[in-house]
Amino acid sequence: MLVTLVSLAAAQSVRAEDFSFSADSMSGAMTKGRERAVLTGNALVLSGSMRISAERIELYGDEFRFAECFGHVLVVDEERGLRLTTERLFYDRRDRISRLTGPSVMEDRQNKVVIKGDYIENDDERKIAVVQINVRILKENLSCRAEFARYDRAAKTLELSGTPVVRREGDEYRAATILVDLDTEDIVLSGSVSGTVAAGTKKDSTASGDAITGEPAVAVTPEEGAP
Repeated sequence: MLVTLVSLAAAQSVRAEDFSFSADSMSGAMTKGRERAVLTGNALVLSGSMRISAERIELYGDEFRFAECFGHVLVVDEERGLRLTTERLFYDRRDRISRLTGPSVMEDRQNKVVIKGDYIENDDERKIAVVQINVRILKENLSCRAEFARYDRAAKTLELSGTPVVRREGDEYRAATILVDLDTEDIVLSGSVSGTVAAGTKKDSTASGDAITGEPAVAVTPEEGAP
């Protein structure tokens, strides 16, 4: 069965349990097991506490499990304190997995963290976000950049790799892998470690090799086999 709805008012929506959607126009197939809807113009999807808006949204799969969104995509989840912006989004409603493609931003307002990258995959069930390519992470006195990051929202930790750099209040740290505790701002560096400490704040202004010490504490794990 092919259904085409033109100039659908924003207030109108098709509901299924806690799921609804609306748009200026819609076309789709409603055959059981082959449901598909294309929302165009002011497209909006409400799924639980999540609100997704975009220029175009395609819904498909059993009970519209999947959503693909294009153009000025904005996701707001007030319950979890998340705000996502991107140009393309894939969302699995059942497994609560979001994939953002292209320059994207994830704001975690509960942990006061802003994450930027060209690809972000957020697993809401596990509270884990994987970020790749041109990664930038900001939090109060911390700024991080890398090519790969794993963000654990529950544990409030970051794992950075791919020429990572962490800056904190004028200090700069580099290593093969950097672990950051966002709650305490403790930093653990592993492999090819180097750092620069702002003058006047620590006893040593620079450090390199396999260990950096000073206050606040920075723990370092040397490379395997290093003396």
